[in-house]
Amino acid sequence: MSLAGAGTSTPTSFDRLQELKAFVESGGGVKGLVDAGITKVPRIFVMPPEELAASGDRSHVHFKIPVIDLKDVAGDRSGVIDGIRQAAEEVGFFQVVNHGVPVKLLEDMLAAAREFHELPQKVKSEYYTRETKKKVKYWTNFDLYQSKYANWRDTLNCTVAPEPLDPQELPPVCR
Repeated sequence: MSLAGAGTSTPTSFDRLQELKAFVESGGGVKGLVDAGITKVPRIFVMPPEELAASGDRSHVHFKIPVIDLKDVAGDRSGVIDGIRQAAEEVGFFQVVNHGVPVKLLEDMLAAAREFHELPQKVKSEYYTRETKKKVKYWTNFDLYQSKYANWRDTLNCTVAPEPLDPQELPPVCR
């Protein structure tokens, strides 16, 4: 991937689409860039200072993650449904409590995700795809080609519904 001028806001010879394609074709995601030893963040991830300033000062904002409590979900679910809808529309994510998933299972899942992200790029690139029909995908930003700036993150996405996922499709460290 060409990193010429990365981290600057000058438009000289910056072809966003070309850099996006090179980034995707590398199959390494953000972690691949870090592992390759980059010294500047590629421009596809950088919001120019003038746009950042125009977006407003958010240092005074106190953000609270919405919490959805499933404790009484067996009864009237309208409050839970309304809470999920509101959190999804206003914030985009939420925390679920009293869901009945054992803490040990959650800890094991997080450990497996960390192990996956620490695998060699060659192994992870087998799962790096933007194909929407794949049930197991490793990628950076679902909206990479639509968003103005890419997010500095990688995702391992496993689709388990409506059809169950064959465990053999999962990376071995996640089984």
